[in-house]
Amino acid sequence: MQVRFEDLGRIRYKDAWDYQEKLLAENLAVKKHNRQLEIDAEKSGITPSSLPPEGVGAEKQETKSHFLICEHEPVFTLGKSGAMENLLVNNKILKEKGIEFFKTNRGGDITFHGHEQIVGYPILDLELLKPDIVLYMRNLEEVIIRTLKEYGLDCGRSEGETGVWLDPDNVFKARKICALGVKTSRWITIHGFALNVNTDLDFFKMIIPCGIENKQVTTLEQELGRKVPLAEVQEKIKKHFQEVFEVELV
Repeated sequence: MQVRFEDLGRIRYKDAWDYQEKLLAENLAVKKHNRQLEIDAEKSGITPSSLPPEGVGAEKQETKSHFLICEHEPVFTLGKSGAMENLLVNNKILKEKGIEFFKTNRGGDITFHGHEQIVGYPILDLELLKPDIVLYMRNLEEVIIRTLKEYGLDCGRSEGETGVWLDPDNVFKARKICALGVKTSRWITIHGFALNVNTDLDFFKMIIPCGIENKQVTTLEQELGRKVPLAEVQEKIKKHFQEVFEVELV
């Protein structure tokens, strides 16, 4: 399956969110159209499998999958299951620091997006891959795990918690390097992951990251003791994304 790749560069969170919603709406319109064709075909006694493919008489259409990568201006985002208590500063401080805040429709709790962090937004039709949201989340984690392995980091998953962690089984050393939060509508995904590359960790002191107390957050820079070019990491993510999801980025 071909997936359209797009690097949005450094972009405000709301602009990227609006763009995702636009792509989602286009795909939902395709699904609605195809479903109506099936309903009409059933009424006419035609089996759905015999419907014409895309391009034949403006009949059946195909959804389009995308993989967006970007960097955000500083922003805290709160998932639909998150608690406002996990934001530890008030609006005055947010304004002084130039940090935006949004309640979003993704899963998960509160997190930070900012400079020197790679944010990935796959807009995938899981019906063309495998309609399994748990598998999808594990595959997103696997993309990051494989990427970080190239830097010699042995990362993994923390039982009962999403994201990618170092030393997840050690309560005193466990630290998260990549957060996940997604939403699906009729098996179309939006939102995604945020990988801390050279991110300023001071921002995370203003929240309880992902609503998880007493666990640390880390960056690739902190683990390696050096800054890492975002473009370099991005290329590794793209490679492993294609491998894990068995797709072609175009």
